Amino acid sequence: MADTSIGTPEQLRDPNYTPALHRAVPLGIQHVLAMFVSNVTPAIIISGAAGFGFGSDAGAQGFPDMTYLIQMSMLFAGIATLFQSIGLGPVGARLPIVQGTSFAFIPIMIPLVAGKGVEALPALFGGVVVGGLFHALLGTVIGKIRFALPPLVTGLVVTMIGLALVKVGIQYAAGGVPAIDAPEYGSLLNWSAALVVIFVTLALKFFARGMLAVSAVVIGIFIGYFYAMLMGMVTLESVSTSWDRAAALQFPVPFKYGFEFGFAAIVGFCLMAFVSAVETVGDVSGITKGGAGREATDAEIQGATYADGVGTALAGMFGGFPNTSFSQNVGLIAMTGVMSRHVVTIGALFLILCGLVPKVGAVIRTIPIEVLGGGVIVMFGMVVAAGISMLSDVDWNRRNMVIFAIALSIGLGLKLDPKAVQYLPDTLRILMTSGLLPAATIAIVLNLVLPEELSDEATEEVSGGLKGHGSGSFPKK
Repeated sequence: MADTSIGTPEQLRDPNYTPALHRAVPLGIQHVLAMFVSNVTPAIIISGAAGFGFGSDAGAQGFPDMTYLIQMSMLFAGIATLFQSIGLGPVGARLPIVQGTSFAFIPIMIPLVAGKGVEALPALFGGVVVGGLFHALLGTVIGKIRFALPPLVTGLVVTMIGLALVKVGIQYAAGGVPAIDAPEYGSLLNWSAALVVIFVTLALKFFARGMLAVSAVVIGIFIGYFYAMLMGMVTLESVSTSWDRAAALQFPVPFKYGFEFGFAAIVGFCLMAFVSAVETVGDVSGITKGGAGREATDAEIQGATYADGVGTALAGMFGGFPNTSFSQNVGLIAMTGVMSRHVVTIGALFLILCGLVPKVGAVIRTIPIEVLGGGVIVMFGMVVAAGISMLSDVDWNRRNMVIFAIALSIGLGLKLDPKAVQYLPDTLRILMTSGLLPAATIAIVLNLVLPEELSDEATEEVSGGLKGHGSGSFPKK
């Protein structure tokens, strides 16, 4: 419910309204807390997949590369958010849109870097830059391509993103990939830390209100962190050492890891840009409806898509990952009723400050992987749930069931058994084993080329006598 002490109802619906500073600052930090853990998690996951994160030899040096990637995640989330809230020419919606590192690209990035160390990063960031520029170009035609990405496709893709990542959460909670062969992997101690995070998050989500509910994951990890300290999983000495090793201030280094153009990376990031662009359209529409009670304009949608792409391309040049609008802040605006873009600008400045101070990343890297695993299980499970929610808007006729069945079977199957395509060329194998890209491609193509409806006889023989009992989309209330 909107707090009218911040301003009149008309002011609260106005993106250009600026609340008093003592009100605006905590509201802006709220937006950062709502996305903070989600924003830095991809950097930790990719570092671990590449082999210079948790459990690697880099621990002796304090995980310098992982810390840098965490820094860039915060810094360029803030810069991309400024593009959205302040704008730069045609770039930016000039709305209270918070940007952050996208989960959608993780299933694409993991096969690109798996076990290759920092040597894999030049091609990865080359793909980020090209994919970002392609994403920006989509802003000119975003209204014309939405027809190719109905809820059937977008819901499938979001569900696949979550399904591709839930394994990561379980592995983290059990002790991390490097510890899989160790006796302590899956121990009760490891799981207890993860379960503390999960239970605290659930309690806050269901029984708390306002900002406590919105920031449930970050509070859960905070409490899980202290539990890990009590159990000896992390010590004050290790935190102090990590803090002392980190510089007080560090600026981003352009092309720190080099720069290469790899076909697999470019294709992967460009294809996922379609999905990310449509997600941003949905977020912009949600913000204007929830905060201002109106539809988003074409200029706002176009500007938001430009900001997504430009922010991503800029991040890639300095060691950051793809950026996208964060949906959790749509709900936060609906909750507070404050539509001010200047509030989000304050949050963006806070993110930029965190990104320029390596000591923040140094503290984050001391979070035990089991504690992070508890938060990741919740976050990636919510991604699956969000995809299923999107699929609830689908008219589940037999045509759509067949499209979904084939895309999901092939995409998830290749993700579960990557050796099934081990004889394909490296580039194609990387793209196929992501699971996400083949599923999305199949769904998009079949949705465009198949006839509108299939007869009952066309699906009975392959459904094993099972049929959906619904007549289509859920009834309107």
